[in-house]
Amino acid sequence: MASYSEQLALWCARLKFSDLPADVVASTKLRVLDIIGLALAAVELPTGRSVRAAALAMGKGEDARILGTGERVPAMQAALANGTMAQALEYDDTHNESVIHISSPIVATALAVGEMIKASGEQLITAIATGNEITCRIGLVAPQQFHKVGFHPSGVIGTFGAAYTGGKLLGLNVEQLRNAAGIAGSQASGILACWEDGTQSKFLHPGWSALSGIAASLLARADYTGPAPVFESRFGLFASHVQDKSYKLDFPRMVADLGKTWESRNTSFKPYPVAHVIHSFLDAILYLYRTQGLRAEHVEKIVCPIAEYMIPVVCEPVAEKFTPASDSHGRVSLQFSLAEALARGRLGIDAYSDECLRDPAILELARKVSYVVDRDAPGRGQYKGWVIVYTSDGRTLERVEMHNRGSAQNPLSAADLQDKFRENAARTLAGRAINALIEKIGSLELETDISALVDLSIR
Repeated sequence: MASYSEQLALWCARLKFSDLPADVVASTKLRVLDIIGLALAAVELPTGRSVRAAALAMGKGEDARILGTGERVPAMQAALANGTMAQALEYDDTHNESVIHISSPIVATALAVGEMIKASGEQLITAIATGNEITCRIGLVAPQQFHKVGFHPSGVIGTFGAAYTGGKLLGLNVEQLRNAAGIAGSQASGILACWEDGTQSKFLHPGWSALSGIAASLLARADYTGPAPVFESRFGLFASHVQDKSYKLDFPRMVADLGKTWESRNTSFKPYPVAHVIHSFLDAILYLYRTQGLRAEHVEKIVCPIAEYMIPVVCEPVAEKFTPASDSHGRVSLQFSLAEALARGRLGIDAYSDECLRDPAILELARKVSYVVDRDAPGRGQYKGWVIVYTSDGRTLERVEMHNRGSAQNPLSAADLQDKFRENAARTLAGRAINALIEKIGSLELETDISALVDLSIR
């Protein structure tokens, strides 16, 4: 049997725009809109300024541009900057079962390579849809096993998706695409040590995946080789990264019904700039805020029954979650996120500011949030949120959300995502340019050169 990397390469090489289902085309365009908006929102954040400066310092080139500023750099450096900025707010889409941020590395890769080769809109959509699907499929082999030992799958698995995306746009053949995946395996990286002190390195992972994926595809185009069994071999990705040797790896899911069943449909857009597993809890607490008049000053305590596997990620260590050291720390704290949302009545693009992180009232409210194991939590891939609020006047308010807003079961509309884009892009662009970008991406398949899209993304 052909290696899994070759089976993916064969599908990648053969896929045409006309093979894409209409809903996949539509969602892919929305993912382009979402990621460009998020990158634009981060241009002048500390993360954005740092990564732009580093990208410029890495070397000169004219291949592609950094979104927002239009600075010209080699394609790999544009992808690094754009992919990193797209993740800086923890606001980019997430595949539910594997918890991988799929679109930030893939769109960053496609825009950089697409501008370099003057790709058409159809080519761009096809490459992004391909890369997103492959990323999801690789994630299905061992969903959420990477997080357990401190690997960030968006950085690790995203590198493979980026290699196939870049290779698709560069016109690599099956053998070259297979080699690109093999090469990507030696570059796939990303650990989550930053969760301990709230530093920025996690945001780099989609950008680094994009850079590494482009490097892998360029190397493969030049006939550099990589291991075909990069996924399944005894020294391959899963043997090295999944350390629970009792876990049964499900390699067939990587290629089962490929092109017939689109796993990327099970990816959630984010309505909040916070870790994916917290979203349904925010939906629940804000529902009580809107419909029951719940306010921070009413709270005696809040109890959150939560799936046991989520606890080490967003609930513990408790001291860190009560008092986040930075915005990135806050975005993975259930306690602080619920407190800020209830105190302010929303959790939007301006969340986790220094003012909020130091606000005594929010910090006090965060300490009133506790958690217990939800023994009836659904399996991985479905995110239930459950809040039980005990008020100072003796009431008990409760709300359960079975599916996070933005998921396939509880979707955001195109209008919702356009509103999100407007808010994000407004940090960098004027209103006329924002509307022009929405219109341009809405008819992206008609573009003959996607450079026109990047033109509109420059302030």
